Amino acid sequence: MGEIRVGTASWTDKTLLASGWYPGTANTAEKRLAYYARQFPLVEVDATYYAPPAEQTARLWAQRTPADFTFNVKAFSLLTGHPSKPTALPVDLRPDTEKKNIYPNDLAPQVYEDLWSRFLSALDPLADAGKLGVILFQFPPWFTIRKSNKQYILEVAARCKPMRVAVEFRHRSWFDGDNAAETLGFLREHDLPFVAVDMPQGYKSSVPPVVAATSDLAVVRFHGHSDKWTSHDIQEKFGYLYSDTELADWAPRLRQLAGEADQTHVLFNNCAGDNAQRNAADMMRLLEQG
Repeated sequence: MGEIRVGTASWTDKTLLASGWYPGTANTAEKRLAYYARQFPLVEVDATYYAPPAEQTARLWAQRTPADFTFNVKAFSLLTGHPSKPTALPVDLRPDTEKKNIYPNDLAPQVYEDLWSRFLSALDPLADAGKLGVILFQFPPWFTIRKSNKQYILEVAARCKPMRVAVEFRHRSWFDGDNAAETLGFLREHDLPFVAVDMPQGYKSSVPPVVAATSDLAVVRFHGHSDKWTSHDIQEKFGYLYSDTELADWAPRLRQLAGEADQTHVLFNNCAGDNAQRNAADMMRLLEQG
């Protein structure tokens, strides 16, 4: 069985800081990251979805964590096709617009290229330190299964090389009927890690909890089962604590997945208070017992 790494999708969330999960001695950003890294071997950087990171920030992350620690980094929203606030871009790359949100087509071609270049170069310190796991591309709910979207996934992977990307879908068309086999086959053909998700069902953005390895690295993200999934309040949307029974049901599935990959990343994204940290710690214990 391959290695399983468990972590959470944030370590700086305001509600986490207010929950008391960190000891009083972890009273600076440096000490909090160090404390987190003593509890878990993996973390997902969520802030990079909302704004491109600074290279100096990534350098500090690399310096403040153990040699075998891993960061998965969420791709900036604009690079995945999501809308972004103009103010999220570096000042010199912001378009002259009154739009509240912008899309890639709102940028001049060279600006778009510069945005890609800066996003990736900012991750160099993590990559150079051997601490960059994958860049997570979570595509929007309108990103359906079609040839042009498959081509964009390949373009993304090519742009990021030698850094690795992992692909998370949010439209059910990728898994309808025979499409599931087609989707997984496409990712396997191009050695691209698939991101399995556990999430509320019955919504437009819902995808089934398909668990499969399409590369030597597998990723599973737990979003919870909040009955307020469509809420614009992040704490309501992700305010869910998995029960012991739910985690126990998932543990053998994760072990089976680890049998198909060299490394499996398990990330809890139910980031409200210390829910994610509690569930991640419980899952680690379950997997160790198994």
